[in-house]
Amino acid sequence: MKSLHKQIWLFFLFFSFFILCFLWTTQGLFFDKYYELHKSRELSNVASKLIDNYKHMDFNEFLDKLAYEEGICIDIEVNNQFLYLSTSFNRGCIIGNGRESYKSDFKASNETKKAYKLVNSRFGNETLVYGIKLDENTVAYISTSLVPLDSATHLLKKQLILISIFIVLLSIIISYYLSKKIARPIEEMNEKASNIAGGNFKDSFNSNTNICEIRELENSLNEMSHEFNQTEELRRDLMANVSHDLKTPLTMIKAYAEMVRDLTYKNEEKRNENLNVIIDETERLNLLVDDILTLSSMQAEMVELEYTDFSLNALIESIIKRYNVLLDKEGYEFIYENKELFVYADRKRTEQVIYNILNNAINYTGDDKKVYIQTEEKENTIRISIKDTGKGIKEEEKDKIWNKYYHSKKEHKRNRVGTGLGLSIVKNILEGYHLPYGIESSKGEGTIFFFELEKSSGKNK
Repeated sequence: MKSLHKQIWLFFLFFSFFILCFLWTTQGLFFDKYYELHKSRELSNVASKLIDNYKHMDFNEFLDKLAYEEGICIDIEVNNQFLYLSTSFNRGCIIGNGRESYKSDFKASNETKKAYKLVNSRFGNETLVYGIKLDENTVAYISTSLVPLDSATHLLKKQLILISIFIVLLSIIISYYLSKKIARPIEEMNEKASNIAGGNFKDSFNSNTNICEIRELENSLNEMSHEFNQTEELRRDLMANVSHDLKTPLTMIKAYAEMVRDLTYKNEEKRNENLNVIIDETERLNLLVDDILTLSSMQAEMVELEYTDFSLNALIESIIKRYNVLLDKEGYEFIYENKELFVYADRKRTEQVIYNILNNAINYTGDDKKVYIQTEEKENTIRISIKDTGKGIKEEEKDKIWNKYYHSKKEHKRNRVGTGLGLSIVKNILEGYHLPYGIESSKGEGTIFFFELEKSSGKNK
């Protein structure tokens, strides 16, 4: 396996060598054919000019100029008699007996234009000859060499060699620079990602690159690192808080059990009082375990929802009855305007949501110990609001309170009711339903938790 830096560098070098090989191959294999095609077109254009300018008064002068500018030979005969011949020093000129073969063939062909490709016996080079009939008695032969001039050929080869060397050197420099520019930020991100994999979630990714895809990857990794960091903090808090919630009732159970065994086992009233504490703390442990299992099931999406039509006010009344001890002995007051409303939802999960929000309201309500429950009928939904009279929630903390065991001062306290996992359960249930929910709170004015349920159609009431 090669590093990204080496692979990019080798790719650019291979690409440069491929371009050079292609250039040299095309020059070696197709240059002569291209040159022949080019010369053929030139002779065709010269033939058209001869036809257009034939019989002009300065025709000979025109022929001299044309032969010189185009580097060709022009041979004109009238009734098989010599009329005009341009300079014979051009490599494309055929003199002597070499001309007779194609001249006799052209005259016998009765064609107005015909091309011949032959070897010039004087110079040994391939030559292209065009024969054209200017009129019934006049014939013109135009010839040019198909071999490029030696000096021009050597010059082109030398130039191509220099260009090739320059391209190779330039490609090495550019490919090395680009490979470092692309690979370095990725290598740095890989190193920091390894640190994150090792448990260091505080590293941030900042490569200062201007490559869009790398910047997007960098942002994604920063978000991932932030989420990992938050998850790790929540894990530590959860372990600490669950341990605390487990240790406290276990300590009390042990203490009161020992008290019953050693001190109050003969006193029925004291014994029953101690046993009731043990039962209450055992129930609290059972509730904590149930909440942890419920939350884990929801986060693993293992909970099946059972939608039914049911009476919302009957459900709320049944939940309020659970708090008779708090209402009678500790002076808490639930203010609820009973309305006959029906919803279409999972009854068990709706009960969990209302119960856990009520627990939170009880734990954080003000000194008046009042909790308000309100239902509001809308077009297609019913909104349930639960309000406490506590200190309120700061704006920056509203999203955090849905986390397990979150407290604004980050210290754990034992809730009067519930286990500290209630709002996290509420969030998972409502998001699993895809139901709207939220918080309305101002500092010193209490907090309202609300959510909405689908209104019952009335078919299954």
